[in-house]
Amino acid sequence: MIQNGKKYDVIIAGGGTAGVSCAWNCAKMGLKTLIVEQNSFLGGTMTSSLVVPAMKTSENAINTDFFDVLYKKLESMGGAITYSDGNRGWFNPELTKIALDTLMQEAGVEICFESRINNINKDADRILSISIESIYSNNINLDKEMLSIPIESIYFVDATGDGNFCKKIGAKFLGVNDINETQPVSLRFIMSGVNTEKFASWLMEYDKNRDVTTSCIADGKTYVSTAYTWDNNIEWALKPLFARALKEGTLKEADTNYFQIFSIAGTADSIAFNAPRMLDKNLSRTELYIQGRASILRLSEFCKKYLTGFENAHISSIANSIGVRISSRVQGKYIYKYEDLISGKKFEHEVLASNYPVDIHSNKKDSSTLEKTLQDYYLPIESLMVDGFENVFVIGRCISADFKAQAALRIIPSCFSMGEGLAKFLAGYIN
Repeated sequence: MIQNGKKYDVIIAGGGTAGVSCAWNCAKMGLKTLIVEQNSFLGGTMTSSLVVPAMKTSENAINTDFFDVLYKKLESMGGAITYSDGNRGWFNPELTKIALDTLMQEAGVEICFESRINNINKDADRILSISIESIYSNNINLDKEMLSIPIESIYFVDATGDGNFCKKIGAKFLGVNDINETQPVSLRFIMSGVNTEKFASWLMEYDKNRDVTTSCIADGKTYVSTAYTWDNNIEWALKPLFARALKEGTLKEADTNYFQIFSIAGTADSIAFNAPRMLDKNLSRTELYIQGRASILRLSEFCKKYLTGFENAHISSIANSIGVRISSRVQGKYIYKYEDLISGKKFEHEVLASNYPVDIHSNKKDSSTLEKTLQDYYLPIESLMVDGFENVFVIGRCISADFKAQAALRIIPSCFSMGEGLAKFLAGYIN
């Protein structure tokens, strides 16, 4: 329980991918650290939105200590594998919740779950203190008197993903330069009861394209990955099955726009879906959830009817949160640009190195982008410094970057690196 008059070195709004990495590293370096998280668990997109696996990035990545520790913790729990392409990011989302709790406790990070920041006290270009409120007014574990207590900190970090803390303090945000600077959201889900060995055997024979469909055995379990989209850039092996499902009324056309699946680490019978991808950007979040869950039911019926090995499968989990690819971006002391990325521009203080492609999803056929880079690219610490404030920083998908650059930087390993890089900067600056 937070006590009256307690002071921190770092308060982090949001315990998602960037937030947990920043918190763990800050605490390990001796900084008093607090996470204020709206959910009842940590992990953000990995856990709440079921975004697994983490995408593979450069072999030359920097600030990877937290990724390494999380992988080892999950591996010891049976919740992480290294796939055949060398990607260690195959995590089990439910075990990730437990692993993150453990890592934060071991490091000495304090956490307030089901809470949010309010009553921000600022002076010119500095935030002086905040208070915390429970999302649930009848939460007996969050003393009502505590809610009015100012909590001081040297630094504040917005790791909300949407820039929510920065919005509250009146920070500047980057404008949208084009009506097309948006990406559709997804509502992911999991099916269990899959005969994965049977499915993998059938699928590997059905689709010979190893750029799309792969399988491997790790720790005695069979893992598989495949994809299909309604775009015509690839001769998708699954296309006839989707066409048949459309003709027979199992699926609606919008259900077929994007379909990607991965086995879940540590399980023998569960498959995670990077689908459905919702196309109507004018829908409210409520409408998106309702539409998404209806699509999930149709996709599950498609799998049971057309994919060998899914005959006895069932929906076992639907993401708590919509998977968001692009959100409001905070204006930092440096706006990282697409030109910086494709040129591999170097900086004095770099927080990450990556080569993940510029990955822009579209709600229209044949309009998505997956642009590979010719070399690694680097993000400077100045893109994490909130313009107009001397003690506020931003990490995660809402960092100071233009639309196309953000589309490459938003992946989980890069968010881990951002959080770690910022923590090292703060530790060196404070000490």
